[in-house]
Amino acid sequence: MLTHELVIQNQHGRIDKVLADAFPDLTRSHIQNLIKKNLILVNSEKIKNKYNVRSGDKIEIQDEDVQPLDLEPENISLDIVYEDKDVIVVNKPQGMVVHPAAGHPNHTLVNALLYHSPLSTINGTTRPGIVHRIDKDTSGLLMVAKNDHAQQSLSAQLKAKTNTRLYIALVHGNIKEDRGTIDAPIGRSPKDRKKQAIVADGRPAVTHFKVLKRYGKYTLIQCKLETGRTHQIRVHLKYIEHPVAGDPLYGPRKTLKGNGQFLHASVLGFKQPTTGEYLEFKAPLPAVFEKTLKWLDTQTEHG
Repeated sequence: MLTHELVIQNQHGRIDKVLADAFPDLTRSHIQNLIKKNLILVNSEKIKNKYNVRSGDKIEIQDEDVQPLDLEPENISLDIVYEDKDVIVVNKPQGMVVHPAAGHPNHTLVNALLYHSPLSTINGTTRPGIVHRIDKDTSGLLMVAKNDHAQQSLSAQLKAKTNTRLYIALVHGNIKEDRGTIDAPIGRSPKDRKKQAIVADGRPAVTHFKVLKRYGKYTLIQCKLETGRTHQIRVHLKYIEHPVAGDPLYGPRKTLKGNGQFLHASVLGFKQPTTGEYLEFKAPLPAVFEKTLKWLDTQTEHG
């Protein structure tokens, strides 16, 4: 069954590397195996592993290991911050998966969005309209494309790093510097397939941070993404030994109780795909995040 589609724009290089970069759920070895079985077609033609992609190539992946996903529009309430004919900006709650995948075939943000509006079809059947993702237990702002023109424009802005994406994170430990930059390549962890890690041959990843408030054992920071790798902020903060509080994957066992990691996509800015006007949106912290900060305030006062 057809599981992924990609139209090459300005990507270049070997097809297995390009596809592994575009679809984090596919490993290079799995992609190479699919090519050998003629389950990956370029412009409806069979290709070899060493094929180098060209602009305009239409790639279709039929993955035998993936069960078909029946994408049902679902009447799930959404916190829509902004909408026009091209774009929806939604404030995603903690606990909601962005798009269907193995283990999460429904009740996702995409199911809810499909009930609300038609979406861009460039990403194929499993990720309609999705330009960028945030993790299941990360809350906050996402931009969604309602048509293919909007998808291409928003994707190009992400690639050119012209959007604004600011996150608020509560991390373990006292960060002494007022601001800093973490520049360390990220790839799939060789020890645990569910995790990402800092690896020498990973994809470049850059996160800027500044301290907003110190609570002794915890620090509230703002992170600005320059790149958008899977789990980037969580992996980078673990790398500098200040993991995100509440993070079940990268944090310590003893941490603050919440609904997963204390990480919130608070500000999102981009150019409207048709008019070119710069739009910027802010989303308040979730209630559990606010409550935890107030509790930390009382601990700091008494401490």
